[in-house]
Amino acid sequence: MLSIRTTIYLLSFSLIIQGCNFVSPKDEQVPVARVHDRFLYKTELESVISPGLSQEDSVAKANSYINNWIRQTLIYSHAEKNLSEDQKMFEQKLEDYKRSLIIYTFERELIDQILDTIVTREQIEFYYDQNKQNFELKDNIIKVRYIKVDKSAPDLEKVKVWYKSNKEIDLIALENYAYQFAQNFFLDENNWLLFEDLLKEIPILTYNKEEFLKNNRFVEVEDSVSYYFVNIRGFKIKNSISPMNFEMDNIRNILINKRKIELINKMKNDIYEKALQANDIEIFEGL
Repeated sequence: MLSIRTTIYLLSFSLIIQGCNFVSPKDEQVPVARVHDRFLYKTELESVISPGLSQEDSVAKANSYINNWIRQTLIYSHAEKNLSEDQKMFEQKLEDYKRSLIIYTFERELIDQILDTIVTREQIEFYYDQNKQNFELKDNIIKVRYIKVDKSAPDLEKVKVWYKSNKEIDLIALENYAYQFAQNFFLDENNWLLFEDLLKEIPILTYNKEEFLKNNRFVEVEDSVSYYFVNIRGFKIKNSISPMNFEMDNIRNILINKRKIELINKMKNDIYEKALQANDIEIFEGL
């Protein structure tokens, strides 16, 4: 096992902190710590100390920073001595990373400034119709009318009528009741939900979810404190084609991502063509 003899030198904090006033041109190269032949200077330390701190807080902040610097420098020194020259050739990697980061930042800025993020329903419908085969359900989904109420809630017999009814007056009554007395409810039967999400809310035990959906329309269950009333308005079984309404957000994101790619590719091609026209590109022969 390799051993390293390390000498660490700290100057007195009286030289570092005097009322948190660090700015002095003659102090720019004052060292405050050393590990081997590497120094931490006062100018670096002062950049991490806020002027408004008390002397006690300034000393604590400086002490923490110095100790962290010492530990990091020790590890760096140890690693540097124990890696081969080939392993330490990071210049090209750093240059490639810098280049990628600059390009990425420019692309994000271009997208933020120019990209059209408005996606119409007609565009979603067109994409869905052209790509239905790509929207296979991974889970069972349902349209549902659902309400959970305390066993002591009023008018439970009316609730049993309302949640099954298709009459507008009953649906209005159920909604008004839900806002007043329900512990939980979902009445937006035009939107699809994952069947698994509903099962998290109600105490239904079923070993075959597909058969349960095929054989149940109205479900009434209870636990020790609540009644659950469920009207399954529609369902689709997993591995079937997902309905468009369930895929709206997904398709919207797909279309926006396609626009991002098209915008970036157009930008790259435009820059390349302008460079060609300006004779800013040249490939030399004889390589």
